Parts: sequence; C-alpha cells; structure tokens
Amino acid sequence: MATALILTGVGFFLEVINLVIHYKCPNCGADMAFNAETGKLSCHSCGREDDIENFPDEFIKAHFSEDEAKEYHCKNCGAILITETETTATTCSFCGAGVVLADRLSGKMAPSKVIPFAISKEEAMKAFKKWCRNGRLTPKGFMTADRIKNITGIYVPFWLYDLNSRVQVNAICTKVRTYTRGDYIYTETRYYDVYRDINLDYLKVPVDASEKMNDELMDKLEPYNYQELKDFKTPYLAGYIAEKYNYDEKELLPRAKAKIENYINAYINSTITGYSSVNYKDKRIDTINTHAYYTLLPVWMVYYDYDKSEHTFAMNGQTGKVVGKPPISFGKVVAWFGGIAGATFVALKIIALLMGGGLL
Repeated sequence: MATALILTGVGFFLEVINLVIHYKCPNCGADMAFNAETGKLSCHSCGREDDIENFPDEFIKAHFSEDEAKEYHCKNCGAILITETETTATTCSFCGAGVVLADRLSGKMAPSKVIPFAISKEEAMKAFKKWCRNGRLTPKGFMTADRIKNITGIYVPFWLYDLNSRVQVNAICTKVRTYTRGDYIYTETRYYDVYRDINLDYLKVPVDASEKMNDELMDKLEPYNYQELKDFKTPYLAGYIAEKYNYDEKELLPRAKAKIENYINAYINSTITGYSSVNYKDKRIDTINTHAYYTLLPVWMVYYDYDKSEHTFAMNGQTGKVVGKPPISFGKVVAWFGGIAGATFVALKIIALLMGGGLL
C-alpha cells in the first residue's frame, strides 16, 4: 500500500507510505508533531498549527492487514524503522520525524479515546527537577536532578471500565448498653438482623494493558481528568511513542474488579453504623462490566542515572504527578530520626519540669 492523501477539509497534506503516516506542514513541508501546550498539531519550523478535532478519520477505519510486520521505511529520510509489535507510534532514530504506524491502530486495535499530553517535554523536565529537590531523605547528589539520562513521552494503553456492582449483605448486629440499678450493674445486649441490597456504579476504572509497564507505577499515576477524554485521532500521537494493548478487556476485568473491592466494602460499612458490633453472615458482590473503552493515556517516563544505577520514574502527562522510588540517604534518615528522638526528649523534659519532677 502506497498512497498520498490530501485532506482538503483543513488544507493539510498527509502521506501514508507503507502504512507509515507522516504529517507534513502545508506551508513549509516540515514534519509536524502534537503540541502539548496548545493541544494542536504544530510545525516547529514555521509555527503553523492545526486543530486536530477537524481532521477526518476515514483512514483510521481502513481495512489494513493484521500481519505483525516489524519493518517500516521512513518516508522522510529513507531509513528502515524496526519496531516491536506493540509499538503504534514512534520517531525515526535517524531524522527524528514522528511517525504513526496505521496498521496497528485499525480494526480491533483502534483506540476509542485518548487523553492528549498537556505537559510538554520542557515542562516535564522542570517538574521532575522540582520533585527531586523536594526529596527530604534523598542524597544531595540526587536532589540536583542533573543526571537525567532520558525522558520519553509514551501513550500507554489502558482499558477504562464502567462497572456495576449488585451487593447483598446479611449481618447480625448488636447494641450494648450498661446501666446501674441499685447495687447491681446490668449489661443489656440487643440483636438486630440487618439486610442491605445495594446497587453501585463505578465509571472509568483504569487498568493499564501493557505488559511492559509496571502496574504499581501506573496505578499510582492516577487520577486522570476524564473530562478531557477525546475521540481518538492519529495526529495526537505524532511526535510521541505509543503502545498497543497486550491484554484485552476480558483478561483485565479481574484487575478492575479488584481495584474497586475496597471501595465497595467501605460503602457497605458506611451503611451499617451505630452498632456495637457487626458480624456478616453473608456478603454477595456481583460485579459486571457494562462498558470498556480502549484508551491511550499520556505518561512521561524519566530515566535517571545515580550512583552507577538507573532509576525509573513516571509522570502523569496530564497533571504532572511524579511517582517512583528515589534512592534514600542513610545519613539523612539517621539525622531525621535523631531529630525526632531529640525533640521527644526535650518535650518530655519540659513536661516533667512543669509537673515539678525530673527526667534522667
């Protein structure tokens, strides 16, 4: 397949060669990429910007082959792009052009929604350096944040689940009252048979669908503002790396159910209050998936060299929240706990003196 399309609706020139999409600026011919600051497709050469919402998406619905080819040719410089089967967007290692691999975004693999990057690479660098400086127990050399090896913008595949939980609970509850009558102290216990029939809806429960990404790290990036969800269009991916899902919505449904389990139990407990004790005889929770959205969420991955080892951090590409495990300074930890112990000793000394006593 080798075609060139002119999208007359926005006067925009799009090249689709061997299923590799390049967005060319109609003014100067340079490559364009998604601009996280303006939310538009931007040309870094002449400054032209185009509104992505006006882009037609007919080519996304085309029936491409499902073969998992790993080799593509960059139309910009002619280099061969070798990608893993999960990659749906990347940049050419030779000329830096942002490309989208259209055959991996069609049919079943086409995302339904996307949250575009709202934080640029420069803003992400500043936010990460600020986060490093706030590390009270991290080594001084780490806090300078001058050892960033690489920072990469990745659209991570997620499934967003709309879940419905039907909950039925039977419990034996007690109310205990103690009172005195004459010379006797009485304890009165009343028993109650409590029943609850609850219907709960949880919307947009996120579960990452990439086997490469650390699940714990991705969970900590929440929350995203799902009011900013957009209908998926390939220009959002230009200039970034994107992955397709490794697990479908059925395979990840147990994880989605597990994520809301604590919330369900907390809600049940909130409906049974005012009792001295609660003993559950039966608790039935039936959770079903009412809808699942294949969605791409923005993540900045930061790779940081320190003390001859690489540390990986993730940043929410929409909110700027940073998660990861920084190195800990043993000296600072000792000093911190020593300070707490010293403050406690001083406080006890003052209290003892005020009470007329002493402290050894």
